Amino acid sequence: MNFSSRSALKKFLERKVKQYNRPDFIPDDPICIPHSFSKKQDIEISGFFAALFAWGNRTTIINKSRELMLLMDNSPYLFCRDHAQSDLKRLLAFKHRTFNTTDLLYFISFLKSHFSKNNSLESAFFKTKIQGNTGSVIENSLNAFHHYFFSLEDVPQRTKKHVAAPQNKSTCKRLNMFLRWMVRTDNCGVDFGIWKKCSPAELVCPLDLHVARVARSLHLLERKPNDWIAAMELTRTLRTLDEHDPVKYDFALFALGIVEKF
Repeated sequence: MNFSSRSALKKFLERKVKQYNRPDFIPDDPICIPHSFSKKQDIEISGFFAALFAWGNRTTIINKSRELMLLMDNSPYLFCRDHAQSDLKRLLAFKHRTFNTTDLLYFISFLKSHFSKNNSLESAFFKTKIQGNTGSVIENSLNAFHHYFFSLEDVPQRTKKHVAAPQNKSTCKRLNMFLRWMVRTDNCGVDFGIWKKCSPAELVCPLDLHVARVARSLHLLERKPNDWIAAMELTRTLRTLDEHDPVKYDFALFALGIVEKF
């Protein structure tokens, strides 16, 4: 599809954002998992797992996320914070693709440790309110989160592959998606906007194979490898369309790639 001008492209993408950034988008997307909770910490924890599980078939992602929440008595915050060792036995059979019991038990250990000293998962990503919109703020935050997440003793080496970091050249698609859920705020009812230390202007667009393919076909992205540099390039381009909320276009690019097979 060719557009005669950047304004025509923006108009097209804005129309797609409006089409998909609405409540009826929720049930078929992993974001439905945190939407089944009302307590802030439950939203954060369930959203974190749902985002980290988000590769492959969306129905499977949703079903496995629901399975895990059920194993936590549908109270992930209380389970992670207050569980006894005996409570962990029910988790031993859980598996999602390459994410296994070893990984899950470490995740639970981290969350227990973090919430023993903090009231929100936001402080694991953002210690203080951040300024600027170059994307480097998110890059630094994600690298710092990776270091913090794996700061407990006896970290299983295999688990490190499940939490991406820009320093490892990853696009960090799933973490950027999680940050979009927590940080973006509007009146459309999909993203939560419950984290205030980072503004939507500072977010980086989640980049996977489908988004990258659509972005390149629309000349929003030129870089060939799908890596952190590409995610930053795409986000810089999207900021020329909306400097205050560039990641809203994730709705358009994702839907064009997955739903409409653009």
